[in-house]
Amino acid sequence: MSGLLALLDDVAAIAKVAATSVDDVAAAAAKAGSKTAGVIIDDAAVTPKYVQGFAPARELPIIWKIARGSLFNKLIILLPIAMLLSNFAPWLITPLLMLGGSYLCFEGAEKVFHVLFPHGDKHIAEDMSVKDPGHLEEQKVKGAIKTDFILSAEIMTISLAAIEVSNVYMEAATLAVVAIFITLAVYGSVALIVKMDDVGLHLAQNSGLGAVQRFGRGLVKFMPVLMRALSIIGTAAMLWVGGSIMIHGLYDLGMPHPYKDIHNLAVAAADGAAENMHGFVEWAVTALADGVLGLIYGLLLIPLVTRVISPLIGLISGNSPAAH
Repeated sequence: MSGLLALLDDVAAIAKVAATSVDDVAAAAAKAGSKTAGVIIDDAAVTPKYVQGFAPARELPIIWKIARGSLFNKLIILLPIAMLLSNFAPWLITPLLMLGGSYLCFEGAEKVFHVLFPHGDKHIAEDMSVKDPGHLEEQKVKGAIKTDFILSAEIMTISLAAIEVSNVYMEAATLAVVAIFITLAVYGSVALIVKMDDVGLHLAQNSGLGAVQRFGRGLVKFMPVLMRALSIIGTAAMLWVGGSIMIHGLYDLGMPHPYKDIHNLAVAAADGAAENMHGFVEWAVTALADGVLGLIYGLLLIPLVTRVISPLIGLISGNSPAAH
């Protein structure tokens, strides 16, 4: 009997350790996932365009296909790569983060530049045009999954850098939780956004109550406003996160400026604010400075990417006009 009690005591102790490990993974995943806010918002704002032009009945199946591709990107491809980097080449994490930060700054700055100086792109226009209906869905899904791969790589790298040093199992479990949670959050939100106008239209046309009909019509009118707001917030978040990554990366590589300058500016601004506003003011000034520097850096990248890097990639891949 004493042996049985000892065994049960051991099982209870193991269960406590397991429960603590689960809590640790959840806490680490929440902390790591919070660092990826800018990428997540942009992902949620970009994805709905891939279901434009399709019948409402095909919208959710298309989003599900993209979500499955996103999980494959994160769990099957990027997670093993992240673990290899973390354990065998940790010195590569900061340069890869800065590469991703450069991408975010470029994407955010390109959107700002396009608003200030509208311009067309025949390749984008051709890609977004309606082609053979039998292949259109497949092409859009593939395009969305390719875009997701870039954003997912940035999410996983940012999350990996945010995880405190522990062990390989803890890191792998935390990254897996982040990958699953973020994918569900992003594509669940996308599904809700995409179908919300259909819900509003259904209420406006089929409800017998005037108040419900008005709510449905208001919902339909509100969705374009929401999409524009998401686009603006996503762009600002990309510039903020991208700029912050670059500034912290330079600091980690032994270049203290402009990190220290921004920190001193934020502290000085916080000291001049009300006592209960110190934390918010310091964060706001830091985020604004990071975003402004991210925008400037992104604008500098535009000619390099559009005139050198993109044509070179097109030439190598055979998609450039010069390659034909």
